[in-house]
Amino acid sequence: MLTRIVPRYPALVINGNEKSLVIADLHLGFEAKLSSNNIYLGKNTSVTETAKDIEKILGLKGLDSEEEKNEAIVKKANIKKKQNIAETKIIEKKIEEREVPVARVTFNHGSSQLSDEDLLKIKKVANIVKKRHNDGNEIIVVVSAMSGVTNELIKKSNLISKNFDNKELDVLLSSGEQVSCSLLSGALIDLGVKARSWLGWQIPIVTNDNHTSSQIMKIKTGEILNFISKKGVAVIAGFQGISKEIRITTLGRGGSDLSAVAVAKFFKTDSCEIYTDVKGVFTTDPSINEKAKKIDKISYEEMLEMASLGAKVVQPNAVQASMMDNIPIHVRSTFSETSGTKIIPESEIDYKKIVTGVAYSKGNAKVSVVGVVDKPGVAADVFEPIGKNNINIDMVIQNTSLDGKKANITFTIKREDLKKTLSLIEKNKQKLNYNKITQDDKLAKISIIGAGMQANAGVTHKMFRSLADEKINILAISTSEIKISVLIREDLTQKAVKALHKTFGLN
Repeated sequence: MLTRIVPRYPALVINGNEKSLVIADLHLGFEAKLSSNNIYLGKNTSVTETAKDIEKILGLKGLDSEEEKNEAIVKKANIKKKQNIAETKIIEKKIEEREVPVARVTFNHGSSQLSDEDLLKIKKVANIVKKRHNDGNEIIVVVSAMSGVTNELIKKSNLISKNFDNKELDVLLSSGEQVSCSLLSGALIDLGVKARSWLGWQIPIVTNDNHTSSQIMKIKTGEILNFISKKGVAVIAGFQGISKEIRITTLGRGGSDLSAVAVAKFFKTDSCEIYTDVKGVFTTDPSINEKAKKIDKISYEEMLEMASLGAKVVQPNAVQASMMDNIPIHVRSTFSETSGTKIIPESEIDYKKIVTGVAYSKGNAKVSVVGVVDKPGVAADVFEPIGKNNINIDMVIQNTSLDGKKANITFTIKREDLKKTLSLIEKNKQKLNYNKITQDDKLAKISIIGAGMQANAGVTHKMFRSLADEKINILAISTSEIKISVLIREDLTQKAVKALHKTFGLN
């Protein structure tokens, strides 16, 4: 085997059974990248000149014309392009058919304002992701905005206009997730992890056009699947998507949880893990009852009730979506390696307690429309204008007088909706023909939740007796198969929660 250095060229020719050329420092990257995207260069370019040099060095007969050279480049680029498309299709096919073992984890992470402590949170999440990635998992991370950011952006929109356009509001509010997305991706890259951030419109995450409360219709998976199959970590901005009209949309408060569940669905992940500042779902709020305990397993139905009734660990819409598509959720702490709470089907839980948890919500108001005529349609007349103004009604009680001619309609709403609700009822006074309106805006709703209640009698009596022993008066009651809710004075919230927590053996 003979070798020779080529004068004036950064090259070495090796003569053996085959003639080989070793070349350095050609700087072909720019032209090659262009050609791979079907952009081709003509005469007197570095590509053309380099081709001539190679032919000269090796003593080879070149192509007959520049057109032939360009044709060869085009052919090579098309082959590469077809290869890439084929590889992507294979990946998607294997994922769809579950032909390859997939250990993909979806995280949802939210941190607070960018203080030293919160920078530490982001770095902590990055280290968790790195560890899971090093274990061989394919990972997609869904991030939320740092806490407080969305509220601050809403305040800014209100300074501009009290009727800020919802389409523009979505553009504004989605920026919070963009910041988190970039910061986490940057933190991962700093740790030596191949990472890239994606905004909703880049994927795209396609939603309907119901701005500020959109629903996810479809997520295109090809590009991200290709990226994570090559040892990359995809970081997706939650809470956002894009409509068919090519407008940025958002999913409503807590929508990053919903994004995480949707990603788990469309990417067919093995799990959906939601990382928060708490260790999981607790039997009640630890901040008002120090004896609250972490729940290891909870059913979709129970979690949906708890989330709707005041427990803020997971967004209710996200729980409902996971239940519909049977996607297990694992709620875990960013700061602890211990197992959190698994949200799973009821059939997979061995219930040992009647009640799973105690939830509460403050800031409730009670309105009573006294002395309306007891006839068909009167309740509809009371609630129609309220509903048209997007005010949610919670508990409803209707009492009829002894003579059956008059009735009192009592219902609960959020405190912030009270003033508007009273105004709507008063505007409708002539039609309703009521005697008076009474109201109380310093109320709380206390609820016990548990699938075990379905097969056990006496739960209602036990709850009411527990509150009575604490001298707590019940103002309204509502029930379902797995929950009982009562309305009480707001200042008695902690006392009621502690009493019920103890009564049902949750301490």
